[in-house]
Amino acid sequence: MGGTGLSKVRVLVGTRKGAFVLESDAKREKWDVGGPFFTGWEIYHVKGSPLDPNRLYASQSSGWFGQLIQRSDDGGKTWQPMGNEFAYDGVPGTHQWYDGTPRPWEFKRVWPLEPSLTEPDTVYAGVEDAALFRSSDGAATWHEISGLRKHGSGPSWQPGAGGMCLHTIIQHPTDAARMFVAISAAGAFRTDDGGTTWLPINRGLKSEQIPDPNAEVGHCVHNLAMHPSRPDVLFMQKHWDVMRSDDAGDNWREISGNLPTDFGFPIDVHAHEPETIYVVPIKSDMEHIPPDGKLRVYRSRTGGNEWEALTKGLPQRACYINVLRDAMAVDALDSCGVYFGTTGGQVYASSDAGDSWAPIVRDLPAVLSVEVQTLA
Repeated sequence: MGGTGLSKVRVLVGTRKGAFVLESDAKREKWDVGGPFFTGWEIYHVKGSPLDPNRLYASQSSGWFGQLIQRSDDGGKTWQPMGNEFAYDGVPGTHQWYDGTPRPWEFKRVWPLEPSLTEPDTVYAGVEDAALFRSSDGAATWHEISGLRKHGSGPSWQPGAGGMCLHTIIQHPTDAARMFVAISAAGAFRTDDGGTTWLPINRGLKSEQIPDPNAEVGHCVHNLAMHPSRPDVLFMQKHWDVMRSDDAGDNWREISGNLPTDFGFPIDVHAHEPETIYVVPIKSDMEHIPPDGKLRVYRSRTGGNEWEALTKGLPQRACYINVLRDAMAVDALDSCGVYFGTTGGQVYASSDAGDSWAPIVRDLPAVLSVEVQTLA
């Protein structure tokens, strides 16, 4: 989708205390800020339908009041609560603590919401404890795609620092039966039959806490990214290491190259250049801050290994924020826009593929997710 004739970019922001909808024309110079919606609630994810620009979904969560799914059919102006029943195939199920003792598999919250690429009222949800759900009625009711959780490795999945969450869902752009998911801390999985069966796709991943180099699961994958023109090429930000697969996840190789640190959370791909990828390194798994207090996005135009720091317009001293796994996205304009949000409440945008940056909004609550719609 090019810039000619496009009238609007919509940035959907989920935060610790509400959701915001930011809109601009194709110049991306001035932004209108809508919200906050659901003030005081954690909004883990806000995502728009690729089939209906007015259909938005939001994952609304609270330790006091539980989980709600909200839906908007007018581009975020108004919202209505939808179904909030997520039963694990009708049976609690079990998984193991680190000491091997079982405990019930319990529902805590919804992480990502991923509307279908082909069916207007279908939307997928990844939840904690890790499982995959689908709604075929616009989020009114939910049913588990239980083949994933019933994979034989399920009892050995363990929570990462943020919980045992299914945090990433990627649909194949032309094959409705193929889907990729990532779970912390289990790894990446692929289905080729619409969710009936699942294959762990973690060959080539290395994790210090796993002594077996051929371990089927147990890796803490932070995020996956794909360009729709090359659905067999996947990029991964892992708990240490940036990785690449050229065979739909069957094999992975490290592409961290000259990054200052290969620990981070988000990873994304340029809208028109499938070999251009973006990451935001942070210092370590113990220190979730930018190295040297300098906020830098790193870009590779070669599909990895060779990286350049993008700093123009970003704070280069005394900056100690983080960028979470869902807090980066790109638009589809001719000059690809790149957006990310921080735990300090800023949303930064670049209208020139990362060469320069500017905050389009400041002083929000900590940003949990950023998604972008490019609207005609």
